[in-house]
Amino acid sequence: MSEAPAFNVPLEETLDGTLGFEVLEAGESEARSRAPVGNHLKQPYGLVHGGVYAAMAESLASMATAMAVHADGNIAVGLSNHTSFMRPVLEGHVNARARRVHRGSTTWVWEVELSDDQGRLCALSRVTMAVRPAPSR
Repeated sequence: MSEAPAFNVPLEETLDGTLGFEVLEAGESEARSRAPVGNHLKQPYGLVHGGVYAAMAESLASMATAMAVHADGNIAVGLSNHTSFMRPVLEGHVNARARRVHRGSTTWVWEVELSDDQGRLCALSRVTMAVRPAPSR
């Protein structure tokens, strides 16, 4: 895998940094991340907000794809994200594990399982990434 691409916004200032997402592994076919649960991730009933799962899935698929296509002069951006919710997370961490299921020249597709600290499946996402030439700076 190549080095990480240069970004326009420092990662700590992005949505990922604001919400506390931590990338644990980002490879061409698998990636993992987690986020510590705090009130900043919850909706008013005390459950982790559904948008957190969708954002984690897309961010993880984006990072892994971007790192893999960077050496070819490409970037990766989200094309679609379908997230289904199975059970709530109330405390601990939201853990994400992404597995690439398709690698094309212009699209990559990832399945992302989001679980609690007990390993129970809490949400499942299918994320499609668009691979495009990097814009000129």
